[in-house]
Amino acid sequence: MVIEIISKDITKNNDNLLYSEWIPLAKIVKIVIISLIFFLFILLFYLIIIFASEPQVITFLLFTLGGLCVLFLFIYWNFRGVQITLTKNQIKVKYGIFNHKIISLKKIMRCEIIKATFKKYGGIGIRLGFDGSWAYTTDFGEAIKLTYQNGGRPFVFSTRNPQKISNLISKLSK
Repeated sequence: MVIEIISKDITKNNDNLLYSEWIPLAKIVKIVIISLIFFLFILLFYLIIIFASEPQVITFLLFTLGGLCVLFLFIYWNFRGVQITLTKNQIKVKYGIFNHKIISLKKIMRCEIIKATFKKYGGIGIRLGFDGSWAYTTDFGEAIKLTYQNGGRPFVFSTRNPQKISNLISKLSK
């Protein structure tokens, strides 16, 4: 069985690595978040000019709007994409600092390619789908849906190479 390795640089530290992919957040979401941060900065400077003679108001504004800017920057940085790593024994899907899903390939009953839609997941990010699945999605494109042998909640994640991942998982999970 010949399995293509996507990035040879990543395999230096892990000989079992078969596939690795980074899927960035959709461009429209990046634009919206960056526009929101920019708007908050402009609003902050505008309000500071208006209330320049009142230091208490300026302090409040700096903490409030500055804190919101930092919060949105952290959210953007944290959820800027999904990292997929597939080895001979497991698949790891990481979305941000706190959201890691490590799945043993032996536990996977079925791997299928689906379309992640707004109708099914209500948006992008970490979502509970209306079909009962957990999803780590970065856009409304193609995704992989994993169904477990023990009947647990299905797991969906975005990818740019669904056919390649599906073939690898199907071969390795048998």
